[in-house]
Amino acid sequence: MQILFYFVIVVHIVVSLFLIGVVLIQQGRSADLAGAFGGQGSQTAFGPRAAANVLTRLTTWSAIIFMCTSLSLVVLYNRTTGSHSVLEGARPAPISAPAKPSK
Repeated sequence: MQILFYFVIVVHIVVSLFLIGVVLIQQGRSADLAGAFGGQGSQTAFGPRAAANVLTRLTTWSAIIFMCTSLSLVVLYNRTTGSHSVLEGARPAPISAPAKPSK
């Protein structure tokens, strides 16, 4: 079980770094030269849109893998430690007496 836990951690770190890189590579909606002056047209016929579709798909799949590894890390951690709650070892707060009214 420990080997699987560490494997998922490594996959999680690699996917998170990949996700950061893919998001930073993407351009905004109007990032080309025509968008700088308020135009809606693009300078090339098919260039930017094809790259945007590939980057969008890479972002989507890496985000899905990131969420799955996050959930599996929680499940694996709970199984290895045996705890079921974050507040399992917490002490209750001390109860104080109410303040006396002043005149």
